[in-house]
Amino acid sequence: MAIGGSMSEQGREPSARERLAGDRARAAARLRRRRALLVVVGALAVAAVAVVVVVVALSRDGGGPLRNSYKGALAPAAHQQDGSVAMAQPGVAAPVLDVWEDFQCPACKAMEDRVGATMKELAAQGKVKVVYRPFQLFQQDPLMSNSRRAANAAACMPADHWVAYHDKLYAEQPPEGDTGFSTRDLVAWGGQLGVGDPSFAACVRGDQKIKTVNQASALAGRAGVDATPYLALNGKKVGNDALASPNDLRKAVADAGGGAPVPGSTQSSGTAGGAGAGAAKMTISSRS
Repeated sequence: MAIGGSMSEQGREPSARERLAGDRARAAARLRRRRALLVVVGALAVAAVAVVVVVVALSRDGGGPLRNSYKGALAPAAHQQDGSVAMAQPGVAAPVLDVWEDFQCPACKAMEDRVGATMKELAAQGKVKVVYRPFQLFQQDPLMSNSRRAANAAACMPADHWVAYHDKLYAEQPPEGDTGFSTRDLVAWGGQLGVGDPSFAACVRGDQKIKTVNQASALAGRAGVDATPYLALNGKKVGNDALASPNDLRKAVADAGGGAPVPGSTQSSGTAGGAGAGAAKMTISSRS
């Protein structure tokens, strides 16, 4: 009957053909999910391989920051009247590598990460006289005040701990736009390096070396330093290619006359900065 036929249509079991179609649809969905999972796993595997390749490449000689560590003895460092800090083995007067830098400058940190250990190595080997020239580049806060506090604290640091403190300041560099290099931290970092002399803390808290910072900044202006880092070898501008890798810097120093090490100098690594009016702009940091 019509009524019975209608009820049968509404309540009937799926036919074999319909069940087969449903099974196929579910199987196709499972296959799509499986393929999507394989794509994700494959992408992750490729990414992992890429990371390994980058790490291996950076860890080779002439590579990036992973190789920038130095554990050997440093060449002696000494504060200079112009606010710089010279590092060189006794009797080494040339070639001279000037390193104009601002501790708040991210490009300076990148340069230090890339070739800072090589500077230490070359100075320790007696192949170069390196003179660090920290100054205040930034002109607007909070960058300006960060820079001035850090440079003042560095000028307060005794010469025998200066390079270690220099490296610590870069390790603790605040992000651009953030207030950092607090007086409390600057004093505490000195203590962590073994500088417990109350005169250091008083110097940092009282900005006792701020005139030295101003003097160094004025000297940078007269030398035409308008960006950091800014490097020179024997007063001649160092190009970007000489700072691309440790080996490039070694070649530049050798070409400038830094060949055979002085007798008795260590063959390990050492960091330094040099004196001279000229400098080479490697990377222009953001300036306010």
